[in-house]
Amino acid sequence: MSGELRDLRPDTTSSLWLWTSPDAQTALATGNLGIIMRTWRRATGVGQHELAARLGYDTSYISRIEKGSRDVTDINARLRIARHLGVPPHRVGVVDPGSADHIAMMQFAESTIRLAVLARQAGQAAAAINELWPLVARLEARAAEGMIDRETLPLLARARAELGVSLGYVLPEQRLGAAVRWTGRALRIAAHLEDPDLHAYCLRSYGNELRKAGRTKVANVYIAHAVALDAPRQRTAALLQLARVASDPATFDATFDGLRRSREAGIASDPMITDATILEVQLRGLLTTGRAGAAAEMINKLSWTAGAASPQWAVIRDITVASVMFTADSDSTAAPLLERAIASAVQLRLPHQIQRAQRVARRHRPELVAHAADLLNDLSGGTRRTG
Repeated sequence: MSGELRDLRPDTTSSLWLWTSPDAQTALATGNLGIIMRTWRRATGVGQHELAARLGYDTSYISRIEKGSRDVTDINARLRIARHLGVPPHRVGVVDPGSADHIAMMQFAESTIRLAVLARQAGQAAAAINELWPLVARLEARAAEGMIDRETLPLLARARAELGVSLGYVLPEQRLGAAVRWTGRALRIAAHLEDPDLHAYCLRSYGNELRKAGRTKVANVYIAHAVALDAPRQRTAALLQLARVASDPATFDATFDGLRRSREAGIASDPMITDATILEVQLRGLLTTGRAGAAAEMINKLSWTAGAASPQWAVIRDITVASVMFTADSDSTAAPLLERAIASAVQLRLPHQIQRAQRVARRHRPELVAHAADLLNDLSGGTRRTG
């Protein structure tokens, strides 16, 4: 497990990461091409002679630039050097068309991500993906060229993570690897940045997509790491997801108790965490750890039909409640609930939840399994178009 954690650490020799250290940031802030060149050479171990050869200049020319006795006034030359060093051109005073587009993009990137999050939380994951794709594509293109700086990396991490989480809603189980890959790519960046909140968010997002893809043990490692970080705003959501991978009663009870206390402390950054969400996690945990009777008693005592955080969470809750009621031999309650969940999952384009419902129905209502399979086939074409 620890090896897989290490695999997500970035290659710090890549130009994408050379400008993230405090020394590199100080050099970039000067806008001085000579200082930036010297900093790049120290970070990469490249000598003046080798850099000169790569750029097609004399070694003495590179030396004079670094000493400040020679300025590069030709825009094309500054642009060429900046691209070789992996520095966004505007950092050395060159605003080429690509840089101008990048600056404009950065001005709306934050709002694009916020809109995508709101769409996903409102049950419109496909709309969230449509918001994110253009932004992610442009950021990825800049990163591939090495033209991305420290200020842009958190945006790239968040965009990758949000795209992965949104894909996790609209993709069927056999294609959830895409959600795992995008959240994993987000984690590669976040693990390198000094932002515990972002790191914890990417850890739990990656872990949760691993869980949905069936890799529960590995998921537990990453989500537990998110809980252990000093990131209070992420702690409640991370504990919620950790409770969902607990496989024995003692572990689940301890984790769920921590989740409840964390939520009572009032520090939560995710509006999706409501009383209904907590209840669904508790019901699922009791069922998973062999306590279906206790889960059924809770359903009979509590008003579980109200307070869902979003349409997709209502679907998730209904499938979980139906599963509990089937186990408690209350088919007359469970079957209509499962039928409603399947219909809502189709409307919201949630193939993974339809597949969950199929598993619940398999032992109790086989006719629902066939019906759900037909609906899933009808939905698959639209899922492919979404990406």
